[in-house]
Amino acid sequence: AGRYGADVATVGAMVQLVTRGILLDTMRVDSSDEEVEIRVRLPEKDRVLSTLDTMKVRTRDGLVPLANFITREPVPKLAQIKRVDQKRYFDIKAGVAAKLTQNVEVDGKIVEQPINANNRIELLTKWLETNPFPTGVDWEWTGDQEDQAESGAFLMKAFAGALGLMFIILLAQFNSFYNSVLVLLAVILSTAGVLVGMVVMGQSFSIIMTGTGIVALAGIVVNNNIVLIDTYQEYSAYMPRIEAIIRTAEDRLRPVFLTTVTTMAGLAPMMFGLSLDFINGGYSIDSPTALWWKQLATAVVFGLGIATVLTLVFTPAMLALRVWTGTYVQALGALFASVTRGRSSRAAQDWALARAAKKLRAPELIWDEDTPPSAPAASSAPATPLKAAE
Repeated sequence: AGRYGADVATVGAMVQLVTRGILLDTMRVDSSDEEVEIRVRLPEKDRVLSTLDTMKVRTRDGLVPLANFITREPVPKLAQIKRVDQKRYFDIKAGVAAKLTQNVEVDGKIVEQPINANNRIELLTKWLETNPFPTGVDWEWTGDQEDQAESGAFLMKAFAGALGLMFIILLAQFNSFYNSVLVLLAVILSTAGVLVGMVVMGQSFSIIMTGTGIVALAGIVVNNNIVLIDTYQEYSAYMPRIEAIIRTAEDRLRPVFLTTVTTMAGLAPMMFGLSLDFINGGYSIDSPTALWWKQLATAVVFGLGIATVLTLVFTPAMLALRVWTGTYVQALGALFASVTRGRSSRAAQDWALARAAKKLRAPELIWDEDTPPSAPAASSAPATPLKAAE
């Protein structure tokens, strides 16, 4: 190449025109979060190896064919055996073809929906579970499916650990198992609102974003219930407990309601995928950035709506249920004691005597028939009447 006045960079650029193309620059578009490469290469019909024989390189002496200083020689590709844990494996990669749809029945109507990767994975998993491979050949999902499974397992462990830590802190604060379990029960029941939101908005459950929204929701629910129960304990110290529950619900209604409304209003644009451009003006719907946060916002908004009902209705009701249960148990105990007269009743005395008799050993009686019972000796001295002074 040096004899003809060509350098390696120029020859490499000509080869890239046939293969991947020459990289000119990168740019960002609204439909992607990553930079898009701008490359120049030959038309598709000319991107074959035989084109290298007819291409010419511009040098100081003019155009010189590439065939003057390059040769093409086919060689076998280097074989590679991959192993994991001393077992051979083959990595098969695939993607879902564009514009594939399936017919799904929704509310009695057949609706055409696009096919995503989860649908294909579910279908292939059913086929793989029929053991179509010979003995000794196993299969497992990797890639996005493996990452999703690992993220799900981590999220479940993190959520369980968070609930355990919450329980310890609540138990130390309230000094009551009932109140601590009541707060955690409200956290668990609030996840029903998240599932309702997924159904209403037509979204799939995302391990990362939806799970993060559930964890964030748990913090809000715990905070509201802690303040409510703490207020109830303060009121119950100097007023009847039922009245304390009513006063607590009345006092916490406005703060909880305002917190819910402001949070839901702030996350509503994100839930609907609305992005506002405050610098250049305008807005966009379902941009890549908005789609990333859409599931998290949906989980928090719908979950917080259900959690508000739980905080203002369910938690006071469970506190009142505890008071009523204790009252009714005491009343039934007093009624039973009055009917049976408690320990002074005849039945209670018989039971006590029977239990005492079982604890005693049987006495041994010895009867001597030869010895007659001795008669009391008669007093020889006459009885002297007693006087009042004596």
